Amino acid sequence: MNLLKKVVQAAVFYSVCSNALADQVHVAVASNFSGAVKALVEQFEYETEHDVVLSFGSSGKILAQIQNGAPFDVFLSADQAKPAALEVTNYAVPDTRFTYAIGALALWSSIPEFLDGSPTKLLSGEFNKIALANPKLAPYGFAATEVLSAMGVTESTQPHWVMGENISQTYQFVASGNADLGFVALSQVVSYEKVKKGSSWVVPQSLYHPIKQDAVLLTRGRYNLAAKDFMVFLKSPAALETIHSFGYQTDSKL
Repeated sequence: MNLLKKVVQAAVFYSVCSNALADQVHVAVASNFSGAVKALVEQFEYETEHDVVLSFGSSGKILAQIQNGAPFDVFLSADQAKPAALEVTNYAVPDTRFTYAIGALALWSSIPEFLDGSPTKLLSGEFNKIALANPKLAPYGFAATEVLSAMGVTESTQPHWVMGENISQTYQFVASGNADLGFVALSQVVSYEKVKKGSSWVVPQSLYHPIKQDAVLLTRGRYNLAAKDFMVFLKSPAALETIHSFGYQTDSKL
């Protein structure tokens, strides 16, 4: 049997096996990562023929859902603490946790040229409302409070706060015009490295702690081939390129 024939047969065998082993994975995802994960799922499903079901929410709400028996196989959190807590309480598989993305914060307005790439409007108070995610539930909300504190404008802006349950709701407050500006995930206003609309100021990362976002394989997904394959895929060069294109950094160890 010549080499070419062997290669063709191996490819056919792999394809048949892949189809036979195709499975479904239910992934719980922090709201800030929704755009990026949809692009990743499209790649993953094409490459593996597995099926991915996505559920979105604040990391705090997802944590509570997992602890109350929600049927998730993988958790992509907006922080490190919640996946780590699930490991300790046996809701997650030990030694599967890793940082899949490092988030960035942006001050955003849906009004073109309202923000000129600087925090001038924030410092001057020339706005009606400012939106931020609930810092008790959402890491991006906590980061926003760090920025306000670092800039010395917590007290002056607090009467104008509109608080979202998660970063998606926060984005909607600004997109709808209910708030002139708000702290959102950079990934929500940048898609494939281009600002989608409005105006923004990318907040210097020196003003808040790094938003390291961890993924973990949950106990329910321990024997799920699609779940394990998805965790591997998140570390692949193709996945990392997509993650970067949505404004995230990644761990150099991946």
